[in-house]
Amino acid sequence: MAEVKSGPAFQLCDCSELHAVMRRNGEKAKDFAKRHEVPVWYDKLSDILNDENIDTIYVATPPSSHLNLAQEALKAEKDVYLEKPMVVSKEEAYILREAVQKTSKKLVIAHYRRELPMFLKLRELIFSNVIGTVEFVDLKYLQKHKEEANWRLNPAISGGGHFHDIAPHQIDLMLYFFGKHKKINGCSQPKESGKSDTVNGYINFENGTLFRGIWCFDVPEKMEEDSCKIYGSKGLIEFSFFGSEIIIITDAKEETLRFEHPKHIQQPFIQKTVDYFLGHGDNPCSVEEGVIVNQIMDEFTKY
Repeated sequence: MAEVKSGPAFQLCDCSELHAVMRRNGEKAKDFAKRHEVPVWYDKLSDILNDENIDTIYVATPPSSHLNLAQEALKAEKDVYLEKPMVVSKEEAYILREAVQKTSKKLVIAHYRRELPMFLKLRELIFSNVIGTVEFVDLKYLQKHKEEANWRLNPAISGGGHFHDIAPHQIDLMLYFFGKHKKINGCSQPKESGKSDTVNGYINFENGTLFRGIWCFDVPEKMEEDSCKIYGSKGLIEFSFFGSEIIIITDAKEETLRFEHPKHIQQPFIQKTVDYFLGHGDNPCSVEEGVIVNQIMDEFTKY
């Protein structure tokens, strides 16, 4: 994440500088700093929090440490750019929201897909009624089982497995496209490890749009699918969350729009974040929006 998707973007955005990096393994922190031309590196949290040249902390650790690190940064009078998922549960989300409300410092959740050209175009298509009134959304994310040994598959660290790594982006975009929800429901089939490998969820939005999503991380390779179909009264929009095309189908025509994502994919969103921290724009993704994503994920993964 920090190596390619986000780290270099802090040096490329206007009015932004990557001043220091901190990692518990000092040699790895030093190596990152050298390769990315970062002037300072640390191996202790207290050192980076006490650095007077730093006004913003980017938390790019696994989710189980997000709450504590964000709280510590806020206490140190730093603004916070926090990776998704915001925290591992709705209970932690409420604690973080309260911490933000009690400080004058700012916090942004890194739902960076909001600022990618492809998803901005999707939002524009929805709002301009290209397919008429949106009736319902059908999401399928099916992946084969992967034999991995990393923190994403440890519920104590990630919150619950691949769903908790992938779904925050997808759920956040649904909220970004369709606004406030009035009802959510869902269920999951957990493995013995406690990971939610099959998840089914429904959202009823206040604007009348219905959402249905199914995630499964244990299907044969030939059955893998990453699709989202938005059905309207006059047509259909189809796309992949991890692809680069939008297909628009109406009675009049079928059209395919193709996009190229930025090399450092978080850069457009980080620029919005920098602008917000400097008082030049609105929060591109607030703690309140992060709370809703955690609430929905918890509801979807109940047994």
